[in-house]
Amino acid sequence: MPHDNFLLQTVIFLAAAVVSVPLAKRLGFGSVLGYLVAGVLIGPHVFGLVGDTSDELHFAEFGVALMLFLIGLELQPKKLWQMRGAIFGAGGAQVVMTAAAVCGIAIALFGLGWRSAVAVGLILSLSSTAIVLQSLSEKNLLKTEGGRNAFSVLLFQDIAVIPILALLPLLATVDVSADHPGGLQGWAYALAVLAAIGGLVLAGRYLLSPLLRLVVGARTRELFTACALLIVLSAAAIMSWLELSPALGTFIAGVVLAESEFRHELEADIEPFKGLLLGLFFLAVGANLDLALVMQKPLLLLGLLLMLVVVKFIVLFALARVRGMACGEDWLFAVSLAQAGEFGFVLLAYASNNRVLSEDVSSLLIALIALSMAVTPLLLLAYEQLIQPRFFTGPRQPDVTDSAPRDDGTPVIIIGYGRYGQIAGRLLNACGFDTTLLEHNAEQLELVRRYGIKAYYGDASREDLLHAAGAENAQLVILTLSDQAASLEIVSRIQKHFPHLAILARARNRMHQYALMEAGVKYIYRETVDSALEIGAGALQLLGLSRLQAERAARKFKQHDQRMLESLFPYWRDESQHIAKTRIYREQLLQALQEDRRDPDLHLDHHWSDRKDSKLTRDDLRVNSAPKNPTSSKPGL
Repeated sequence: MPHDNFLLQTVIFLAAAVVSVPLAKRLGFGSVLGYLVAGVLIGPHVFGLVGDTSDELHFAEFGVALMLFLIGLELQPKKLWQMRGAIFGAGGAQVVMTAAAVCGIAIALFGLGWRSAVAVGLILSLSSTAIVLQSLSEKNLLKTEGGRNAFSVLLFQDIAVIPILALLPLLATVDVSADHPGGLQGWAYALAVLAAIGGLVLAGRYLLSPLLRLVVGARTRELFTACALLIVLSAAAIMSWLELSPALGTFIAGVVLAESEFRHELEADIEPFKGLLLGLFFLAVGANLDLALVMQKPLLLLGLLLMLVVVKFIVLFALARVRGMACGEDWLFAVSLAQAGEFGFVLLAYASNNRVLSEDVSSLLIALIALSMAVTPLLLLAYEQLIQPRFFTGPRQPDVTDSAPRDDGTPVIIIGYGRYGQIAGRLLNACGFDTTLLEHNAEQLELVRRYGIKAYYGDASREDLLHAAGAENAQLVILTLSDQAASLEIVSRIQKHFPHLAILARARNRMHQYALMEAGVKYIYRETVDSALEIGAGALQLLGLSRLQAERAARKFKQHDQRMLESLFPYWRDESQHIAKTRIYREQLLQALQEDRRDPDLHLDHHWSDRKDSKLTRDDLRVNSAPKNPTSSKPGL
């Protein structure tokens, strides 16, 4: 039955991934090569465990679209503008130079007509966004100079899919304008494309954020995930209807939402789907590799593969040298992009439908693209083993040029941006330290947004959201939640997944502080202690004590109270012992402060910043400390 076949194929795909990827990573090949090899083995041309996987391939291409959406979330428009030189300069030069070189070879060596040759050149000029970013990320090379520039070129290539798709029908030898969606022709189709892109931008700015706020107000976590998928699917569907790249639509949606307060929550919710679908995509690419065609024309395909890799490497390496990349980084840049890309499958199908390329040429190019994608992890492994040691002896340093986007997070993450977190955040910002603000209360988020404060929606008890918020690169977390259970859960999550982070936690009361101490938190601040001591010191001054005496009493009280709290920690779960010990410490505190009041050298305390009080004479202190009611026998404290 078809239903049984679907379940069986799903089990086979998942089993292949579970077995192959850990083995490939253990052998040092990376997960991408593991997926591709597993796909070849289970495909119809080897063991035949799965049949035709073209449908799975089209479905799995959505994983690439999700990846572009997440990339867009990391790139605010101002960062894209900062990258314009690297994107349009290096990216544009690479596409034009590679397309021209491939076109010339196709005409000179294979006798293709100029229309078909131009189409082949444009299709093969693109590289694999999915494989390159995944491989570089696994090897921690994405933030190097070569990795950053490779990312910029890939970004331009994804954008270039639009003009390439628009150009392909013009290269057709017969009129196929009626094939456009909805029967649109010529300028009407171009206007529809521009209108779709403009609509995505406007919807993102004026509709999506209010929609997400409405969904958040429902306080149903799975509804937010459904809404996130709805946004991505809608953007992809619009572009698919216009026969454009779905990934381009999702990328635009991501860039528009990059300034949204829901950015981190969106990233955390979409990431698991992206990883799963990307793995399925690599499996489907391997399964769709036509080994029968490879066996029929092995020398031709190997020759084409070698020619493609060499031509793209030469173009990319020359471009890297012109741009002044460091030695070693130029090799990484050229090696990582010396393959054809997944969008080539889409463009080939589009070119065939528009009578630009024959079926034979398209089949050959599909096999060539799949082979070039499959050898990319091997090329990167060769770079890592043979080239990198010649130029780098220590750990690779991240690129610090302004041409590359840097979104490694901020040094401080503040969890809970209510009245307590706002004060700490404003102080840090005033001193020049950037903060990432996470707030799970939709009403509070809306309130601070009206005051122009940028905070993000998110449940900080989720490890994936902390990762999206930049916890790996942060230095410390300020935890301001008054809810004891929620704060302890977040502490546990941080200590497990981000042990390098220092935690500064707010405690609602003594019991909350004891629980945090038991959890291993070193920096704990009870929320009302300082403000209560300030009001107490103010009351003491109104009762006749000098400012110096009042502040000294408050300081003594705080020091003694902290010692008492630490001493009582072993008894905090035993109420009777805790109460008995507390009474003893309170008597000690009373005696200590009364003795301090009788100290004749009180004015010699050098800790005060108020110069007027620090210069008071002993007689002034005696006068100021006299009780207002002479008949009262109670001490001033």
